[in-house]
Amino acid sequence: MAHPVNVRTDAELVEAARGGDLASFGELYQRHYTAMLGVARSTLGDWHAAEDAVQESFAVACRDLGRLKRAEKFATWLRAICRNVACGMARSRLMRPSGRVEGVCAPIHEPSTDGVVGAVRRSVDRLPPSAREVVLLRYFGRLSYEQIGDVLKISPAAVRGRLARAKRKIEKDLRENRLGREP
Repeated sequence: MAHPVNVRTDAELVEAARGGDLASFGELYQRHYTAMLGVARSTLGDWHAAEDAVQESFAVACRDLGRLKRAEKFATWLRAICRNVACGMARSRLMRPSGRVEGVCAPIHEPSTDGVVGAVRRSVDRLPPSAREVVLLRYFGRLSYEQIGDVLKISPAAVRGRLARAKRKIEKDLRENRLGREP
């Protein structure tokens, strides 16, 4: 399979966007949206809030693009912005009487969902943040091990390891709650 000749790196797109090329920033947006959605969802626990966090993160990135010192670090920089925005949203939700949060950046639980899907969601929400993030990026963001590794700055082998441990924890949690196997 031939690779497209005109695929530009993040660094090239950042430099073009800094020069006023809005289409280049749009390409960065399309390239990183799904990964950032997984990052925000892992903190907020709610897809709609995560979408808001991602939109705000890209707005901040667009505004502050001139402050990015190393254009090749765009994905890492954007991920930090997204986490900060999501944590800020989580903290603001803490101020509401209805919010149940174990810690400042722990997931905000959606209203209880019955059945297996709800049990799996609750089990994923109970994972440690690093495990929850990799599960969400893989299964909800549909990213490859390599893409997840790029986002999290870990190797694909480390992604596989985190996913395997997370799946075992989910299985154990479901089993303990009698949802892991059919009766």
